[in-house]
Amino acid sequence: MATSRRQFIGTTTGAFAAFMASGCAHTHSSVADTSVGYGPLIPDPAGLLDLPEGFSYQVISALGDRMDDGGSVPDHADGMGCFDLDNGRIALVRNHELNPGQDAGARLTSGYGKDPDGNFLPGGTTTIILDAASLEVLHQFRSLQGTMRNCAGGVTPWGSWLSCEEPNIFTSRYPEHGFVFEVPANATRPVEPVPYRAMGRFNHEAAAVDPATGFVYMTEDQTDGLLYRFIPNTPGKLGDGGKLQALEVLGVPNSANRDEQSINVDAWHSIRWIDLDNVEAPDDDLRHRGALAGATTFSRGEGLHMGDGEMYFCCTSGGTAGLGQIFRLLPSAGTDGGLQLFFESKSTDQLNFGDNLTVTPGGHLVVCEDQYTREVSNHLRWITPDGDSFPLALNRLQTELAGACFSPDGRTLFVNIFSPTRTLAIQGPWFG
Repeated sequence: MATSRRQFIGTTTGAFAAFMASGCAHTHSSVADTSVGYGPLIPDPAGLLDLPEGFSYQVISALGDRMDDGGSVPDHADGMGCFDLDNGRIALVRNHELNPGQDAGARLTSGYGKDPDGNFLPGGTTTIILDAASLEVLHQFRSLQGTMRNCAGGVTPWGSWLSCEEPNIFTSRYPEHGFVFEVPANATRPVEPVPYRAMGRFNHEAAAVDPATGFVYMTEDQTDGLLYRFIPNTPGKLGDGGKLQALEVLGVPNSANRDEQSINVDAWHSIRWIDLDNVEAPDDDLRHRGALAGATTFSRGEGLHMGDGEMYFCCTSGGTAGLGQIFRLLPSAGTDGGLQLFFESKSTDQLNFGDNLTVTPGGHLVVCEDQYTREVSNHLRWITPDGDSFPLALNRLQTELAGACFSPDGRTLFVNIFSPTRTLAIQGPWFG
């Protein structure tokens, strides 16, 4: 029998411990009542981020800050991973979802791809090296360049960041983009940009590695996107190639619950994986061919988090209200495996276009909002094992929150404000 919502805490907390082993201050005081979340959000005098009592933030990196390589921090900070380095240091590897023609923060002289004018594309990653105790920035530099619209990605058990391109409207104009790149956390300069073509060309969003198998799971930011699984020929060496598959939820061709209720909250569904071919997809038709072969479509797959034998992923615009869904996947099919619709938002007070997600030290989900259809700001939402949702933070800027990830010791939540770039370190009484 599949694990229940209540077992989420035990399985995910264990996963957190195993998984994490691989400027301006704003402060409140006291611990909130867990029955109502962390309590009401307190308006930030600086007008940046409202937090509950007992929580504080500091800005550790911002748009325009000078970096060690002579450039400046670029805009559009998105997905991000945190890594434990040696000698009391941690690294944040941060994506920048920049379009062709946007400012890279420097004149790039190398990289993966160029625009029609011969300029290296501005997307890529920056790396921030921090003192683990004080969170002082020790170094900051570009670590991947010449790529396009690096949206989300995922950390690997072997200490690297998978940075995923999301070409979007540029897909047909830039056929050499739409791939996954790898950035070691201990890089000290821009890495050689190598596209992992066998992992597929599509509108990539996030990636997560199952430490038990080395398989990589990936979401696709399309209203008719698929959930993908990459089985590497050599676990831990993704450049050696492998096999790409798409998920089929048996009896559920479309999971969005728009025209009809095809999948219910809490219900478990059997799954199977479908092999895909021609995965470099020059015609951007990988998802269409996968769906024709029986793969289930998901409405804008976004953030992923791999726990201990289970994975959670967010679909931004899924659900009867079109406000977002969170699915739970047990990778192995059978009586103890399958897919569950863990959470579906019914109102903007619960979740409003969920995007990146992570898990707290106590085994609860933290979800970043990325809604842009209304003149309101985005929240961090805290979602309990019972599927209750509470506000954790409110971004006062009219832009998305992204890249939420915890420090290896579980004391600090790092998160990005997309534009103008702000990378924040949030601390507080993490009871869940």
